[in-house]
Amino acid sequence: MRILMISDVYFPRITGVSTSIQTFAREFVAKGHELTLIAPDYSAAGGESAPEPFEVLRIPSRYLVIDPEDRMLRPREIRRLDGMLASRGYDLVHIQTPFFAHYLGLGIAKRLGVPVVESYHTFFEQYLHHYVPFVPTAWMQRLARDFSTAQCNAVDALAVPSHAMLEVLKSYGVKTPATVIPTGIELVQFSQGDGARFRNSRGIPPGRPVLVHVSRLAFEKNIDFILRMLVRVKTQVPDVLLVIAGEGPAHRRLQTLANHLGLADNTLFTGYLERDGSLEDCYCAGAAFVFASKTETQGLVLLEAMALGVPVVSTAVMGTKEVLAGGGGSLIAEDDETDFADKAVRVLTDPALRARLAVEAVEHARSWSAPVLAERMLQFYAQVIARRVRNQATDPALDPTPKTDDVV
Repeated sequence: MRILMISDVYFPRITGVSTSIQTFAREFVAKGHELTLIAPDYSAAGGESAPEPFEVLRIPSRYLVIDPEDRMLRPREIRRLDGMLASRGYDLVHIQTPFFAHYLGLGIAKRLGVPVVESYHTFFEQYLHHYVPFVPTAWMQRLARDFSTAQCNAVDALAVPSHAMLEVLKSYGVKTPATVIPTGIELVQFSQGDGARFRNSRGIPPGRPVLVHVSRLAFEKNIDFILRMLVRVKTQVPDVLLVIAGEGPAHRRLQTLANHLGLADNTLFTGYLERDGSLEDCYCAGAAFVFASKTETQGLVLLEAMALGVPVVSTAVMGTKEVLAGGGGSLIAEDDETDFADKAVRVLTDPALRARLAVEAVEHARSWSAPVLAERMLQFYAQVIARRVRNQATDPALDPTPKTDDVV
């Protein structure tokens, strides 16, 4: 199978979407399929990515005003690829993000005469208003719902990371055929980490109690809740340290909040960490991984921590509820700072509990292996392609001949 993906974001820009694309793409190639990814070129900003086992076509892009970390692909540069893409014989286009890549991907699929699948990675109703604060929240949420519905109904099929997110889309009025396929994790990569090495590199004493949080530092990640919760943990574990790994638009505000709460000596912001052992070491430096996002369509970081044997303390909302189903390897907290803090303190102060959760966490993570979930996605692709062929056989108006004169 020949697959063409397009996304508004990819490494070196670190997000869950980047990780999902990379995980699936590497597995597809390992299974003998061909894959091309169209993604922004970050070289002007000094960003470079490591070589991949699949083709990455980097497209010149512009900054987005509302979020300078993101990019807007240039349509004219995409059109210049038309001849080359048409010669490749792609079977399907997979759109990974809902911004310009969505419309560009639809145009490419139409010109190539192939079906298009889209992944719905982000819960925009609980996301968009953080980036346009001067517009009433209710207006932005309504806009996000209408925006998502229109886009989802414009493609042939949807891949959704969790049942909770799928139910939300159905409530919007999305009618497009959809299936739930989470992103798997590379169990080999997340099988070992050296917490002592991370502590030594950051000057953290071996016996200091540490909690770890890994995510993009974005407003919708609810990290301010984690900081307020830490104030309560500190009353019982005075030398606790929260390591926050990641970068993003909320970084400055979070640091200001930490200082305001008297947590300057109890927080360590590391910035982005590479997946070359540095991130894995960071996870393993903690007695527990803490997470409280309410907008996750899945929550890959929870699985990464668990695969490394790090117990999780987290709320269970949307996608995280499904990741943590069964409770193995985790303590599920209420959306309440006191309850969350109590559970974090339990893990920090009870070695036997911590050891039991660590064993359970590794076992739980095994059921989310990348090869298994990649095979599910490939089967989904095959179903979408077969449905297109059937529809073309019954409706002569559906001409599969590639178009070269359509405008994106």
